[in-house]
Amino acid sequence: MEDRMGWARFVGFKMLRLLSLLAGVSVVSFILMQFSPVDPVEAYIGGDMIRVSAEQRSLIEERWGLNDSPVERLFSWGQALVQGDLGTSMIYRQPVADIIHERFMNSVALMAVAWVLSGLIGFGLGVAAAMRRDSRLDRLICWYCYTLASTPVFWIALLLLMVFGVWLGWLPIGLGVPAGMAADQVTWGDRAMHMILPALTLSLTGVAAIALHTRQKLLDVLDSDYILFARARGERGIQLFRRHGFRHVVLPALTLQFASFSELFGGAVLAEQVFSYPGLGQATVQAGLRGDVPLLLGLVLCSAIFVFTGNMIADILYRIIDPRMKEEAIG
Repeated sequence: MEDRMGWARFVGFKMLRLLSLLAGVSVVSFILMQFSPVDPVEAYIGGDMIRVSAEQRSLIEERWGLNDSPVERLFSWGQALVQGDLGTSMIYRQPVADIIHERFMNSVALMAVAWVLSGLIGFGLGVAAAMRRDSRLDRLICWYCYTLASTPVFWIALLLLMVFGVWLGWLPIGLGVPAGMAADQVTWGDRAMHMILPALTLSLTGVAAIALHTRQKLLDVLDSDYILFARARGERGIQLFRRHGFRHVVLPALTLQFASFSELFGGAVLAEQVFSYPGLGQATVQAGLRGDVPLLLGLVLCSAIFVFTGNMIADILYRIIDPRMKEEAIG
């Protein structure tokens, strides 16, 4: 009973933090957009701006509520949000909820593949480096991880695009599907081919943290007394890791992987922009550059929930791994 109450308080506190987080990021994002040099009306009209009269401009501002004060616009948006309406995108002329739903599926597929690959590769490299401590393999893996950790995502994306898309011509250079092909003719294989380069980019950049963390955790395990005793009994190599090391490093690695949702989403924004991949990241860049406040606020809420979910799963795993955290004060 006490354990259930503890979990109930934990979940309740997390929900309160989520609500405060959503309110905070919405207000901050709205305020930042007010200082943006982008003219929403000009971005809405595009190249025909010189043909628009003052009266037509006024009608457009009235249509989108741009002639209201910032406080009134934020209050109106909040009222609509409570009723489940995220508004209408100015640049796509579609409901924000429909745009997020369509692009969210593309981004989730991309980030899921990258998340799994980076976790598996990072975990494998970390284990290999720790089991061969101070060897050439260990130094090579550490150098590789430190290099990746200090390399911008967009630079890796451009490098992969140039090598595999331009020089070798093995993979498509961008977009989510082949250009000029009807939607009913696009196969899952076509979508997978266009996903390879952005997914590979995110996988490579996500390997470093999990590999270095796993390596250090496993080194701590290998230096413990019970590992010394196991070695004295003749256990070596894979058998030693499987029986004594795996269970001590896999859950911390998985927890760290869930906590890296923010880095994954941030990397996806840059990767999708480089490859013109139709996901949430590309929509976020377009909304910011063209002053589409309703779309940007909707995407900010979606990304905040996505990142919060990953951190919450990580916190839950921490509580399961270390029961002492249940006794600590919440927060």
